[in-house]
Amino acid sequence: MAAEIHARPQSSRPVLLSKVEGHQDAVSAALLIPKEDGLITASEDRTIRVWLKRDSGQYWPSIYHTMSSPCSAMAYHHDSRRIFVGQDNGAIMEFHISEDFNKMNFVKTYPAHQNRVSAVIFCLGVEWVISTGHDKCVSWMCTRSGNMLGRHYFTSWASCLQYDIETQHAFVGDYSGQITLLKLEQNTCTVITTLKGHEGSVASLWWDPVQRLLFSGASDHSIILWDIGGRKGRTLLLQGHHDKVQAICYIQLTRQLVSCSADGGIAVWNMDISREEAPQWLESDSCQKCEQPFFWNIKQMWDTKTLGLRQHHCRKCGQAVCGKCSTKRSSYPIMGFEFQVRVCDSCFESIKDEDRTSLATFHEGKHNISHMSMDISRGLMVTCGSDRIVKIRFILLFSRQGKLRLQKWYITLPDKERKKITREIVQIILARSQKMSSF
Repeated sequence: MAAEIHARPQSSRPVLLSKVEGHQDAVSAALLIPKEDGLITASEDRTIRVWLKRDSGQYWPSIYHTMSSPCSAMAYHHDSRRIFVGQDNGAIMEFHISEDFNKMNFVKTYPAHQNRVSAVIFCLGVEWVISTGHDKCVSWMCTRSGNMLGRHYFTSWASCLQYDIETQHAFVGDYSGQITLLKLEQNTCTVITTLKGHEGSVASLWWDPVQRLLFSGASDHSIILWDIGGRKGRTLLLQGHHDKVQAICYIQLTRQLVSCSADGGIAVWNMDISREEAPQWLESDSCQKCEQPFFWNIKQMWDTKTLGLRQHHCRKCGQAVCGKCSTKRSSYPIMGFEFQVRVCDSCFESIKDEDRTSLATFHEGKHNISHMSMDISRGLMVTCGSDRIVKIRFILLFSRQGKLRLQKWYITLPDKERKKITREIVQIILARSQKMSSF
């Protein structure tokens, strides 16, 4: 059912510890069980499984439950040991897991949606289960009575969800590329604002209640940081993936953002630096460098007896330029461009070599990733996707001061050996440029 890959971390890269196999269809969600060597998975093969690590180092299912419909989303609350599973038929089913994780009892069914459930969140404080679905709505239901408290409809499929417990604000991403901020109340809701910035469907959201930052990943391969707490409309663009950004997780302790894309790419972004906002693209009828007309500027083309040129935009200054004035390409990580993008010739000359130093590290997950979750306290990451494989990885997280914040050893080593390994890794990390990610 599972294979143990490595006994302990051997580098600063994400280290593959185990592969869990056994599902017959795509795995929709995989969640690590806090303080336990186990995980919970939900799959399109209509099963929920609880996997526990045995003495052999392999994961074997201690619970195997078959549902009436494919599983599309899942939430787990460890303190109460309650699982909420969203299904393809629109229903959400609640279960309670025994203390030894060997038995799961059905609690109730919530008729939350008329179509596939895309995200589920359980809030113990108000006893609400909040969900989004492909019926273009967000719904919140009372877990005590099982009654529907409210619904809000959108113009397109709702795809992802985050919720702030303190303010009762919900963030809902949809297939039109918008993010709607709602204030949820007992029987009603209020639309606070709508965030627009993505050119493709929003696939993942992450809310950090401490710094009041919202991160969104989309099918346009980009990530946007929305500074909600700053109240100035500040946004930061991060581009480094080559496929749809399916999952994101912000680690507030080390100021790092971990993101995963559908092609298996794993990126770790250093957010502990002052980044620059990408400029708005300017509109012009002629090149703002050489003043040659663009092809729709008929009047200037006629007056100058020249053919119109195609319009481009410099990613650094935002000016509208022609191809001859933007022949260069450059990365510019401080603005979020980790790979080479079009810049005008004058901006290219202004970019120094140190400005091209990467502010993120990129790793290959080697399987399709549609969902990712992390146990920050143990430095563990679990990913799953359409290839039916669940992978558990170990990651090392460092502060800039060189203190190892999070660690877990998977074999017994003498203290002297542990200190030696830790010292070597810390020296490698601290020797890197200040702009580079501490991952």
